[in-house]
Amino acid sequence: MRHFLSTEDWSRNELQGLLDRAAAFKSGVKSRSLEGKSIALVFFNPSLRTRSSFDIGAHQLGGHAIVLDAKGATWPMEFGDGAIMDGAEEEHVREAARVLSRYVDLIAIRCFPEFKNWQAEREDPMISAFAKHATVPVINMETIVHPCQELAHMLALQERSGPVAGKNYLLTWVPHPKPLNTAVANSALLIASKFGANVRILVPDDVYRLDERYMSAAERFTAEGGGSVTLTTDIEAAYSGADVVYAKSWGALPFYGNWGEEAPFRAKGADFMITPEKMALTNNAVVSHCLPMRRNVKIADAVVDSDAFMGIDEAENRLHVQKAVMEALALQGGAE
Repeated sequence: MRHFLSTEDWSRNELQGLLDRAAAFKSGVKSRSLEGKSIALVFFNPSLRTRSSFDIGAHQLGGHAIVLDAKGATWPMEFGDGAIMDGAEEEHVREAARVLSRYVDLIAIRCFPEFKNWQAEREDPMISAFAKHATVPVINMETIVHPCQELAHMLALQERSGPVAGKNYLLTWVPHPKPLNTAVANSALLIASKFGANVRILVPDDVYRLDERYMSAAERFTAEGGGSVTLTTDIEAAYSGADVVYAKSWGALPFYGNWGEEAPFRAKGADFMITPEKMALTNNAVVSHCLPMRRNVKIADAVVDSDAFMGIDEAENRLHVQKAVMEALALQGGAE
């Protein structure tokens, strides 16, 4: 039984197959591949696009989605093996995952890190526990990676300008008032490198280097399938000749859990907002963001409102790629 926890676990050809199926759905192809099936959408964190697109996608495939607010409408949950549950947690994932598996055919989880201890949280403990104890496939709706966003992003890129192999892909840190999850940045790095792009990561300081797990994976992908990965603090060099610009803010891992100490380094990125002047350095690049996005903090209005911005297309594609993922997992080992 396969899960969809990270694109690291799926080959480039398998991911392209999901993208091709998503494109077919987007073109109007109909399917009732979830007829008589259900999916539990378990949210430990807020959502607009993810909740809407999974719920609607399941319905369009003939299935039923049940949305569970794990921070307010269900019991507080423990994931640790051997935990002595004498605190706030009332239920263990061991029971929750197995019970939900008796009710539904798929389980999807959104659970952000708590921004306290990266060495523990980088193991993705909650969704890993669900995948371990569930007896149905588990889908990642964003934890420390965001694989569904990756697929939506790649589909939008392929729609706009064809294959990304050999193209210059800029993943740029952008300002935000507070440190954010590295999930989308990790995922952008993974998918761009897996599909053979020349990835440039632009950061205000080297402390914003992404976790070595994802840097090493990206270097491995490009060694196997072409492309490259570089880290830079040089804005002009990073934007020069870029074909794709992807915006995301994230916290510096060396200060994880001690965010007050990060402030001087964050201040170095005050000029990192994406502007028309920066975009003029590119090779007529497309620009995107996973949303939600703070206008005139991360990206200037003039860029967001230009034809180069494909964030809305990427957001729409969440619906189509998630239908492809749900169908693939629900039908594994069987026929439609």
